[in-house]
Amino acid sequence: MYNMQAVIRKSINNATQQFERLGYVGNNLANYNTRGYKSVRFEQMLKEDGYVTGAVRMNSAQGSIRVSANPYDIAIDGDGYIPVTSPDGEVQYTRDGMLKKGKGGYLMTADDWIVGDGIKLPPNCYKFQICPNGDVYSYDEAGSLPSKVGTIPIVTFDCTEALEQGAANKMVTTEESGEARIVKGHTSIRQNAEEMSNMDVYEEINSMLRLNASMIASMRLMKVADDMYNKAINIRE
Repeated sequence: MYNMQAVIRKSINNATQQFERLGYVGNNLANYNTRGYKSVRFEQMLKEDGYVTGAVRMNSAQGSIRVSANPYDIAIDGDGYIPVTSPDGEVQYTRDGMLKKGKGGYLMTADDWIVGDGIKLPPNCYKFQICPNGDVYSYDEAGSLPSKVGTIPIVTFDCTEALEQGAANKMVTTEESGEARIVKGHTSIRQNAEEMSNMDVYEEINSMLRLNASMIASMRLMKVADDMYNKAINIRE
């Protein structure tokens, strides 16, 4: 049997968990139009002692792929991530294929992370082609033979759902996710394409409404328990 203080403590804990989960839902909604974004979910569990706990999991399902007019746009049709390296040498992983020709002619992400080990397009590049296996070819002029300048690698993990959010729309490994492994012999890359967010806006809005109702109920319970606690103190006095 719980006393009033225990009821208040559990209500505060549960309301805090709901508030944290609401933050993840809000972040999902904010990234509805972010290319390659993977939504996260907060799995809740009610422990035997009455406290609510939970774990954050990434939804690794693929988002829809649509055609793009930009040849620098690529999408991964299937599993895997593209390793990218920051200006400081940090390696993270992304499915956001909005690339560009950056400093020195290297293929880079929109925020200047180098793709793969560094793929440099020649300054006189007439056009370039990205093959389904990630090979990148450049053409010096119309009708010229292509020249291979590098390969965009695809990596996978033991448990992709255990990856955590890193820098803008990128993922970092965890002990549970395991280290990155190169995928060989794939044909997953699509040029002139972009993967959209896999977030289900209707599901997220429904979650937000349910969380809001749950938080209101928790707050009301705390108010009732607090009033009863104060009355009990006044009776003693």
